[in-house]
Amino acid sequence: DGYRNTNQVSDDYRYQDGNYDAPNDGYYRGGNEPAQEEDAQSDVTEGHDEDDEVYEGEYQGIPHPDDIKEKQKKRAPAVDDEYRDRADLMAERMEDEEQLAHQYENIIEECGHGRFQWTLFFVLGLALMADGVEVFVVGFVLPSAEKDMCLSSSNKGMLGLIVYLGMMVGAVLLGGLADKLGRKQCLIISLAINAAFAFLSSFVQGYGFFLFCRLISGLGIGGTLPIVFAYFSEFLSREKRGEHLSWLCMFWMIGGIYASAMAWSIIPHYGWGFSMGTKYHFHSWRVFVLVCALPCIASLVALKFMPESPRFLLEIGKHDEAWMILKQVHDTNMRAKGEPERVFTVSYIKTPKQVDEFIEIQSSTGTWYQRWLVRITTTLKQVWDNVLYCLTAQYRMNTLMLAVVWFTMALSYYGLIVWFPDMIRYLQDEAYESRVKIFDEEEVSHFTFNFTLENQIHRNGEYRNDKFIGMKFKEVRFEDSLFEDCYFEDVRSSETFFENCTIISTVFYNTDLYEHKFINCRLINSTFMKEKEGCHIDFEEDNDFLIYLVSFLGSLSVLPGNIISALLMDKIGRIKMIGGSMLISAVCCFFLFFGNSESAMIGWQCLFCGASIAAWNALDVITVELYPTDKRATAFGILNGLCKFGAILGNSIFSSFVGITKVVPILLASSALVGGGLLALRLPETREQVLM
Repeated sequence: DGYRNTNQVSDDYRYQDGNYDAPNDGYYRGGNEPAQEEDAQSDVTEGHDEDDEVYEGEYQGIPHPDDIKEKQKKRAPAVDDEYRDRADLMAERMEDEEQLAHQYENIIEECGHGRFQWTLFFVLGLALMADGVEVFVVGFVLPSAEKDMCLSSSNKGMLGLIVYLGMMVGAVLLGGLADKLGRKQCLIISLAINAAFAFLSSFVQGYGFFLFCRLISGLGIGGTLPIVFAYFSEFLSREKRGEHLSWLCMFWMIGGIYASAMAWSIIPHYGWGFSMGTKYHFHSWRVFVLVCALPCIASLVALKFMPESPRFLLEIGKHDEAWMILKQVHDTNMRAKGEPERVFTVSYIKTPKQVDEFIEIQSSTGTWYQRWLVRITTTLKQVWDNVLYCLTAQYRMNTLMLAVVWFTMALSYYGLIVWFPDMIRYLQDEAYESRVKIFDEEEVSHFTFNFTLENQIHRNGEYRNDKFIGMKFKEVRFEDSLFEDCYFEDVRSSETFFENCTIISTVFYNTDLYEHKFINCRLINSTFMKEKEGCHIDFEEDNDFLIYLVSFLGSLSVLPGNIISALLMDKIGRIKMIGGSMLISAVCCFFLFFGNSESAMIGWQCLFCGASIAAWNALDVITVELYPTDKRATAFGILNGLCKFGAILGNSIFSSFVGITKVVPILLASSALVGGGLLALRLPETREQVLM
C-alpha cells in the first residue's frame, strides 16, 4: 500500500498547481485499501473559479462502494455469497435498502426542489395527458367512424372496450418491466408504441385492422400511468411528494379538455380530408386521431433529454451513474436559485446487496434469437417474481385492500362516465319521440316530394303517381299504406321502415331503401335499380356538439378537486382524502334520482367528477409510497390493470340499464363507493414515510 502507480488517478489525491497533494477536507478516502482498478474509478470532477482555483471543499471523486467492502473484508473475512443462504442475502439487502431510503431522502432534500423537478413535471405531464386523451378518442370518433367502417352496435361496443383491454395488459406488463429495465427506458417504449399505432390507426380503412391498432395503442399508453408516478416520485422529497404528485394528476384533466376541444373544432368539418378513388377515404375524424397523438410524441421527444431515476440506478447497484444524476439535479437547481457556488457534499451512497442472478450470454453462444429468447424469458420471470412478491405476507393485506379500493372506484367512476352521456341521449330520444307527427288515412296523388320528412308516422295512407326525388326520410314509418305507380330517385333514409305496405308498379332508382326496410310488405311489379353503395346500417343522428360539451365540462369540473387535493394532501393525509372523497361521491350518486333533464344530468356529472378526483389523486400517491423501489411500478401496474378491468365491467353493466331503470346503476355505484371508502380508512398512512 505504500506504493502507487504514478499513471493512475486516485481519489486520495487531487491535482493543484502542478503537484499532487493529499487533501484534508473531511471526505472519505481510501486510506489503506488497494488502489481501484481503472475501469472501477469514477471520473474526477473539479470546480474552478475565474482564477482557476479549486473550490475549497469541492468533491473530487466518487468513492466506490467496493472500497468500503474491501475494508470490511480485511477486518473480518466474510463467507462468499455463493455459500450463503438466500434468506441471509435478502435480510442484508433489506437492511441496506432501509439505510438507503433514509440517506436518499436527505440527498433529495440537499438537491432541493426547483428547475429540474419542474422540467420533469411538464415532460411527464405530457405523457399523462396522452393517457387522458386516449380514453376519449374512440368515444369522439365513433359517430363518424361507424359510417366509414359500417359498424354495427356490437362492433362499436367492442371498439369502446378494446382500448381498456389494451391499457389493462400494458399497465401490468410495462409497469413490471419498469422495475427491471428502468423508468425512462420503459416509458420511452410505452410512448413509442402508442404514438406509432395511434398514427397508423388514422390511415387504416378496415374495422379489424383499426381495432388491432387501437388495442396495441392502448397497450402502449397503459404503461405510462404506473411508470410516470414511480418515476416522478423518486425525484421528490417527503414534504413535496403528495402535493406535486397531485399537481401532476391535473394533466389527465388537461388531456380530456384537449381531446374535447380538438374534436369540437375538427370532426364537424367533414371536408377536412381527401379521397383516393372510391375505396380510400381520409375524413376529418382521422385528422382528429392524428392530432390526438401530438402530446404523446412531444413527451417522447422531451424524455430523451431527461435522466434515468437515480433511485432505480442505486437499486441495481449503479452507484456512480446515480451520483452523477443527483449532482446534475443539485447543480441545476442551485444555478436556477442563483447559488452556483453551492457544492454537492455527498460522497458515498449506500447501494443494496445485489441478489438477482443475471444471465449474460456470449455473442458466440447459440443463434441471435436464442440469446434474445433467454434474455426475454429471464426478464419476464423476474417480472412475475415481482408480481408474486406483492402478494407475500409483508404486502398481501395492503395489496388486497388497495385492489378493492381501486376496483370499486373504477367500477363506479367509469361506469357512470359512460352512463351519463347515454342517459342524456336517451332523454333526448324521449323528447324527440314525444314530438312525432301522425298522419292517418291520407291520400296523395300526382305530388312531388323533394324535401325532408322527419319524425313522422303515416298509417293507412294511399300514394298514387307520386314522385320522391332528391329527398331524405328521417325517422319515418309507413304502416298499412299503398304505393301505386310511384317513383323514388336519389332518396336517402335513416331509421325509416315500410310495414305491412302494398307497393305496386313502383320504381326505386339510386336509393338506400334496401330490402330489410320493407317489413311484411307485398311488392308487385316493382323495380329496384342502381342501389346506393355503402353501408346498409342506419346510424343514429348524434348531437355531436352535446357530446363534446358534456365531455369538456366533465373534464373541466375536476379542476377544483385537483387544486383542493394538491393543497390538502400533505395536511390531512392520503387515507382521509380517499375515504372522504369516495363517501362524498357516493352521496352525489343519490342525487342522480332527481336528474330528469339534460341540464340536471350534466350538472350532477360535473359534481360527481369534481368530488371523486381527490380520491384518484390520493390513490396514486399512496400506491407509490406503500411499495419499495424495486416493486413500485409493478404494484402500481397490477392495481391500475385491475382498475381498467373494473372500467370494462362498469361500461358493460351500466350501459345495459339505460332506458330500463336508474335504480340499479345508482345503487351499484353508491354502494361500491361506500364500501371502498370505508375499506380505504384501514390502509396505513404514508405521508410521514420515506420512499423505501
